[in-house]
Amino acid sequence: MKRLHWYVIKSFLGPFFMTFLIVVFVLLLQFLWKYVDDLVGKGLDIKVLGEMLFYASFGLLPFAFPLAMLLASIMTFGSLGENYELVAMKSSGISLFRIMKPLIVIAVIVTLIAFYFSNNILPYTNLKFTTLMWSVKKQRPELILQQGVFTNEMDGYNIKVGRKSNKTNMLYDLLIYDHTRNRANESVTVADSGYLRITEDKKYMVLNLFSGVNYSEEKPKTRKEREKHPFRRDKFEEQTIRVRVKDFEFDRRDENIFKNSYRMLNISQLATMKDSLDIEYYKRLRNYMIQITINPTLSQKVYNLTVQNDTLKRKINIVADSTFNFDEFFGGIDKWVKAEITQAALEKARNNIQNLNLYQGQLYERKKYINKHDMERHRKFTLSIAVLIFFFIGAPLGAIIRKGGLGMPVVVSIMLFIAYYIISMTGEKSAREEGWQMFSGMWFSSFVFFPIGVWLSYKAATDSAIMSAETYTKFFRKIGLGKLFRKLKPKK
Repeated sequence: MKRLHWYVIKSFLGPFFMTFLIVVFVLLLQFLWKYVDDLVGKGLDIKVLGEMLFYASFGLLPFAFPLAMLLASIMTFGSLGENYELVAMKSSGISLFRIMKPLIVIAVIVTLIAFYFSNNILPYTNLKFTTLMWSVKKQRPELILQQGVFTNEMDGYNIKVGRKSNKTNMLYDLLIYDHTRNRANESVTVADSGYLRITEDKKYMVLNLFSGVNYSEEKPKTRKEREKHPFRRDKFEEQTIRVRVKDFEFDRRDENIFKNSYRMLNISQLATMKDSLDIEYYKRLRNYMIQITINPTLSQKVYNLTVQNDTLKRKINIVADSTFNFDEFFGGIDKWVKAEITQAALEKARNNIQNLNLYQGQLYERKKYINKHDMERHRKFTLSIAVLIFFFIGAPLGAIIRKGGLGMPVVVSIMLFIAYYIISMTGEKSAREEGWQMFSGMWFSSFVFFPIGVWLSYKAATDSAIMSAETYTKFFRKIGLGKLFRKLKPKK
């Protein structure tokens, strides 16, 4: 049995590492596609880009572990089934569970590694990546001039480009406002074409202009010239504007700014941060509710509802000592008094509505921020457990499909992972918006796919032909649809 176990392990490890690298590469391409606008034109050093991709790849590993486990398990057992090795093992009296036993141990080890990585390594890499990405976003762009839009990338100048050639990088129909003297639009330059470049030492931006006119207002020297508003117009065939770039050098932001973000914390830190945020949330909630104008008894009951773990809060039992007929009282007073009472009630109601609308938005955003901490804590467990769940889906599914390689397994894996991702996002959104309980929303995808894995394992262990068309034909015949298929079948 040891030889058989080692053979199954060797058959699994190769596809697992191969698919793991492929999945990381594909997810990294998705990252580049998402952040390409933030990276292009920044004049970044290759070392900075390599460091960013390195940290980004670590952030993608929690998704790569489950998908690689699913794809590798399908490929392994699909290849064993395709080469009739799985049939030979079963004919020797070895059950499917005993064949899967060494890989179950590996799946558990990978699950523990994924959890350790998510809890201990990922917060550190997220901090490094977020700090680096924020620094890159604040980096001055080098040659970004959009068509038809004013940009102020050159200090003291506002530039509008009518058209830009992507092949030659030549700029056409330029309109430039000179603000270098901290004045209004006293100097305007119109040029037929131009070219913007940065010097090799990255200290100056140089704009070469061709065939243009400069319009400027002269500074009057006497009182009479002030009344005449002297004006100057200069034509030129070529003109150069040279501006020193003060903050072009790459500047890293301080990591302490982001260290308390929920993606940079482990489980214990997330729990501590959530407790602190909950205390602050209920404190704000009490302050907001106190400002709502209602009677003192209801105010005290509302206050008690927002106080957590307070053994000294008073219990209020509202018992009516008498019955007051408001309609009878209101109908017997003067109409001017009625108008005053009505006006006062409307003002209080309007003030309460305004306060509630104001506070509701603030509390809603704060509550969502608190929920993100709780979601991140659950996500560290769910993505790790997903590795084990996907193994129990992929291994029996591969034994049923009996197809190895990167053909059918890749198609099935992608479909299953997309379904898992959609269900997971649905649950997370419901939990974040408090439509569901946090536990139910975050573990919803696991609750859906775990029974699927159990069912597939049972079907594979009993050699059920769930992928055979004949099985479904017999099923439809049993429920009475066989006659319908025969009627629809064309006659020869």
